[in-house]
Order: sequence, then structure tokens, then C-alpha cells
Amino acid sequence: MKEFFKEKLSRRNFLGAATMLTTASVVPFILSCGNTKTASRGNMTPNSKFAGVQIGAITYSFRDLKGGIETVLAACVEAGLSSVELMGAGVEEYLGAPRKPAGADKSAAGQYNRALSEWRREPGTLDKYAQLRKQFNDAGVQIHIYKWTAGDTEDELDYSFKAAKALGAIGISAELNEGNARIMGPVAARNGMFAILHNHYQFAEPGFDVDKLLAYSPTNRLNFDVGHYFGSTGLNPADFIRKYHDSIASIHLKDKTAADNIKQKNANQVWGQGETPLAEVLLLIRDEKWPIFCDIELEYKVAPWSTSVKEVKRCMEYSRQILI
Repeated sequence: MKEFFKEKLSRRNFLGAATMLTTASVVPFILSCGNTKTASRGNMTPNSKFAGVQIGAITYSFRDLKGGIETVLAACVEAGLSSVELMGAGVEEYLGAPRKPAGADKSAAGQYNRALSEWRREPGTLDKYAQLRKQFNDAGVQIHIYKWTAGDTEDELDYSFKAAKALGAIGISAELNEGNARIMGPVAARNGMFAILHNHYQFAEPGFDVDKLLAYSPTNRLNFDVGHYFGSTGLNPADFIRKYHDSIASIHLKDKTAADNIKQKNANQVWGQGETPLAEVLLLIRDEKWPIFCDIELEYKVAPWSTSVKEVKRCMEYSRQILI
């Protein structure tokens, strides 16, 4: 199966098809199974759900773009994404929070922290998050996960989860470790949300016990990065998903070389040039109808002739060709 899809989606054939999608960058690629929407200039509605599988992206993928939240939203729409894991950097300032003064002394820093704390407690602050949610939704983009916390105290986490809920997210993503598993889960539960924990190379660490971390709270879930898992352990991420699918809220999609690759181990690759079994993972989720968000995380180097928006669009098309 893996070799079949590598042949079907060779770099030459795939880029030939993907180029057609990027020639008119103003109008995003819009395709769906059984529900094709139209797009025109000034009226662009993305749809990146294919055969029941929601393909999205973490907005970290657009980290090279200059600008704030509106630039990120425009990139999502141009790439054709209808669902994202939103990185929270800059969101509070965009919503009107006090700005941290550059090079401030302790007195000014203390004044800023007090002003920020007061802003977070203002009755209308969460309404501003809801307005941002509407801004995304009106453009056809849903925010399914918020990757940000105000801090690690009970009050800071409570505020963070309330903000995430106002954005329409199912929970907050953070690093997979004992501290986050222990303190985030109970606060997520009080807010009717999930603490969604992301792996880098933890599964390759001797003695790492994911079951222990999940057991801290029934609201603890995984943001399972298939590329990091495969690249660091050499194990098939599809096997892990079969076992833990009930505990997985989302996955990060990327293509990497294997942990035992002779030339270059655990290296990010253009999709289709690595060894991560992306087709097996996506088809498994499609066929089992598991409600797992599948998010592109663009980490390979973008060529000078391309852009992060074009590459995310190509990754989405790669996923679509597998799924339909």
C-alpha cells in the first residue's frame, strides 16, 4: 500500500497537479467529496474536508509571513483550509490587550503585568475572542484547537481555556509532559474542554509512559505528531493510532526520513520524498471514521520560488489525492 501511493504520488506527478492549483493564488483550491463549493474573487469559501477526514493546518506553518492575525487568516483562506490549530502568539494584542513595553524596567514591567491581568478579567474580553472566532468562521475557517496558555497557574489556565472555548476550539494544545498532563487536565475538565498534548521525540525516550500521562485526567488527549514519532522511533504511527485512537484529538502531518535512514535520520522532507506512511495513516482514519483532526505542519524548507501558502496547499492536495 505504501509503495503504491509513493508511485501514484511521485514528486513529478504531484507537483504537476499542484501547480495547477497555485497559478491563480487569489482563488483558493476548493474541493470536497460530494459537496463542491464555488469560489470567486471576494467570495472565497475554503473546504478541506475530504471523504469525512478534516484536513487542516497548524498556523505555525505560516510563520514566515509578515503581519498579524489578519495575515494568518488570509493565508488560511488562500491555502483552502477550512479548519486550523491556531497559534496564540499576538492574539491578545490583536484583541486590544496592553502592549508590553520594550526594554522596560521592573517598575514598568510590573505596571504592564497588572494592566494585562485587569484586561483579562474585564467582562468584555471573552467577547472579543468570540468576535475573532466569527471573523474566522465568516471566512469559512473553523478554529478547532488553540495552542496557547497565559501561564501555568490555575487562574491563568482557567482564563486560557475560557478564551479557547470562545474561539470555538475543543481544547488547548501544549507539550506532552508530566507537568502539563497533571495541571492542565483538571482545568480543562472544569471548562468542558480537552488538554491536548503534543509529542516531539518523547516516545523514543527510554521508559516514557504515555498511559500514565493520559491517566491524570479523562480530558487529557494527544496531539499525535506522526512525523516526530516515526522519525525518532522508526515505528509505524498507524499502529499507534489503532491502539490509542480514542485518546487522540488531532494529528500533525509531516513527511520525514526514518530513524534508521542511512543517509539522513529523522529529517524533514517535501511530502512524498520522505518515508512516513502518510497514506496508511490517512486511509486508516478515513476507513474507521474516527473524528481525528489531521493538521499539516509545514516544516520542510520552502524553496525560494515558492511560499508557505503554496506549500500548505500542495500538502493539502497530497492528502486529498490519498483520501478520495
